[in-house]
Amino acid sequence: MTWALVLGAGVVGALLRHGAVVRFGRGERFPVVILVVNATGSLLAGALAGLAFSLPAPWLAILATGFCGALTTFSTFSVDTVRLALAGRGWAALGNVLGSIALGLGCAALGAAIALAVV
Repeated sequence: MTWALVLGAGVVGALLRHGAVVRFGRGERFPVVILVVNATGSLLAGALAGLAFSLPAPWLAILATGFCGALTTFSTFSVDTVRLALAGRGWAALGNVLGSIALGLGCAALGAAIALAVV
C-alpha cells in the first residue's frame, strides 16, 4: 500500500512542478522557476528530515521520496545548466550551479532547523 501512496504523492509533486513551469514560464534567460521549485522541495525535504524520528517510516517515504522527489528535479537543473553553457552564457550556468547548491542546502538546513524547533 505504501508504494501506491508514494506513487500518488509523486504524481502530485510532478504535476505541481509542471504547473509552475507552465504558469511562470520555462525561463529562457535563466531557469528561476526550477531554482525556486528545487529550493522549495529542499525546504520541505529538510523539514521531513528534521521530523524523521517523529514520523512513521511510510510517511517519510510518501512525503520525502514521493512528493519531494518528484517536485524537485536534478535532471532539469542539469539540462538547464548545460543549455546556458552551450548558449555561451557561462556565467549564468555557473550562477545556476552555485545558486542551486547554496539554496538547496540552505533551504534543507532551514527546514530541518524549523522542524526540530517545533518538535
